[in-house]
Amino acid sequence: MHTTAATQASTNPATPYGLTGICDCHTHVFPPAEQFPFAPNRHYTPDLASVESLLALHQSIGVERVVIVHPSPYAADNTCLMWALRSIGESARGVAVIDDTTSPQTLAELHAAGVRGTRLNLETVGQNDPSVAQQQLLRTAKQVAPYGWHIQIYTNLGVIDGMHDTIMQSATPVVIDHFGRLKADGALNQPGFDALLSLVRAGKVYVKLSAAYRVSEAADYVDVAPFAEALIAANPDRMLWGTDWPHPFPPKGYVRKPEVVEKFHHEDNRAAINRVVKWAKTREIAKKILVDNPARIYDFK
Repeated sequence: MHTTAATQASTNPATPYGLTGICDCHTHVFPPAEQFPFAPNRHYTPDLASVESLLALHQSIGVERVVIVHPSPYAADNTCLMWALRSIGESARGVAVIDDTTSPQTLAELHAAGVRGTRLNLETVGQNDPSVAQQQLLRTAKQVAPYGWHIQIYTNLGVIDGMHDTIMQSATPVVIDHFGRLKADGALNQPGFDALLSLVRAGKVYVKLSAAYRVSEAADYVDVAPFAEALIAANPDRMLWGTDWPHPFPPKGYVRKPEVVEKFHHEDNRAAINRVVKWAKTREIAKKILVDNPARIYDFK
């Protein structure tokens, strides 16, 4: 289903540098709850976000490949993710959520459907203990090792700092979500950012330059630029980009209630891809972030 975008991307005037093979590395899909029920203990209930709407967005901005990240309202039931990957086909890859009860058979099915990683969703559940995060990383690494998957971690700089040495020694690739939840209104030498840069320089982590609105409240997220440019300079071969579509992010001060359907955050996705191109500064580095690095970590042919 992504082939339409693929055939038109190179002629789309909005496509940065006329690049082909651009990948949006962070999206979610939410079909009707009657089709794929949410977990009873979820933290929020999202609005609808269809595969068709996702593909239409990508066609409009020249994106040909997509990574669907399994969202927390489904807990460790990846049925919706597998359905979405099969609906889109070869231009889609997935990041699953697994737990101690996930069987090898299920992992094999996920891999066959296009899953190439699993996510530790620490930030959403308020888990800020580095020792707990380390245990989860090591345990999960053993589960996914036979498939060559990476582990994606949604957490903050404090936890990343505490996990630095464990990640340095890990044989499993690690992907850090959403700028490592740095504080864009803070200084470049804020606690933990040096640890993230160290891991990036060593090639031990990929960082998603995604969802700037999760780390900044500035107009056009201008205060994110110094951090993005520092991360890119540390190792452009370890940078990824994603929209975080459909942007499940509550307003400041909003208390999430599972019984209330939560509207999505409004975001300009064309501006998001243009920002990363600006941060990259050159066509060569933009191609690494948008095309080459995703192809490597997500196993696109």
